[in-house]
Amino acid sequence: MKRWEIILWGDPRLEAANAPVKNFDEDLQQLSEEMFSTCHRAPGLGLAAPQIGLNIRLTVLDLSVGRDPAQKMVLANPKIVEKSGSTTLEEGCLSFPGLFTHIQRPKKVVVSAQGVDGREILVEGEELLAQALCHEIDHLDSILLIHHLKGLKRRMFLKKVEKLRKAGQWKR
Repeated sequence: MKRWEIILWGDPRLEAANAPVKNFDEDLQQLSEEMFSTCHRAPGLGLAAPQIGLNIRLTVLDLSVGRDPAQKMVLANPKIVEKSGSTTLEEGCLSFPGLFTHIQRPKKVVVSAQGVDGREILVEGEELLAQALCHEIDHLDSILLIHHLKGLKRRMFLKKVEKLRKAGQWKR
């Protein structure tokens, strides 16, 4: 099984366009398992293909972080088809390791996607699952955590990134 490295903000692949997944085969199954392994090792709740340098519309989610295999989700070509409510929750990102901020997200979402086998699926999520779905789909739409921040909040967040870079804890 290949070990993937999670790329950090500043790498242009994080903001590049992402192609639809077209081949639902053993290679996609293998990639999905490698992504789960990478995500769990970080540890994180989800990982989008662009975060490992692959510009395709694929993400994996596991709110149990590897403790419950039944919670693993592979979503190819996902899109939010319904959203309601609003909530502000603390959010982090594996491409911004160790940094957290508060982001406003829908309280509930319905996502249409294809599973690892290519079959259409609908996923309904509330609270943390809704937040994770929105976060990962943002990655596939080339939207990063930093894009949600404005003004002073953004400048403070970037200051933290720069401090980590200067300390040698943030490498591109």
